[in-house]
Amino acid sequence: MKKPDDASLIEQIARAKKDALSELYDRYNRLVFSVAYAILGDRALAEEVTLDVFVRVWQRAKTYQPERAKVSTWLVAITRHHAIDILRRKKSHPEGNSLAWDTASLQNGFALHNPVEDTELVLQQERVREALAQLPAEQRQALELAYFKGYSHTQIADVLKQPLGTVKTRIRLAMQKLRQLLKED
Repeated sequence: MKKPDDASLIEQIARAKKDALSELYDRYNRLVFSVAYAILGDRALAEEVTLDVFVRVWQRAKTYQPERAKVSTWLVAITRHHAIDILRRKKSHPEGNSLAWDTASLQNGFALHNPVEDTELVLQQERVREALAQLPAEQRQALELAYFKGYSHTQIADVLKQPLGTVKTRIRLAMQKLRQLLKED
């Protein structure tokens, strides 16, 4: 029997189908945990964020718009925003509590159980690392501060001692280049 695609799962979740949420969790819990762990640098908090993200998916599945983003992108965005909110609530400086993109790994996450899925996820991570490595250093640095350390654009401008507009441009250009590089794969 063919498994439903991600968008179909979200539609089923919107209709309160618990099995669909379970299937989505099985597919993406390691990704969500990895993103949360990379931002927070704390295993327990990352596990909490992972559960919170799937509760939010259950509550907000009706708001998902497939024309705007893939389900995995939507999940990463929810995870990132929630993890950064936690950092801000703790009033802690993200520098000491987060990991760089190149040190975050699946091994820090949940136990791996499906060799095919695990291999695919590791290969995806490697493609992202390779794409990030192709970015100019100043774009990669700004992107890392924004997405993996939770800094606002203003904070990045202060840290890098660059104008705010320059920081925003670097992040935008980096995201465009990443999209292009990852599409080519």
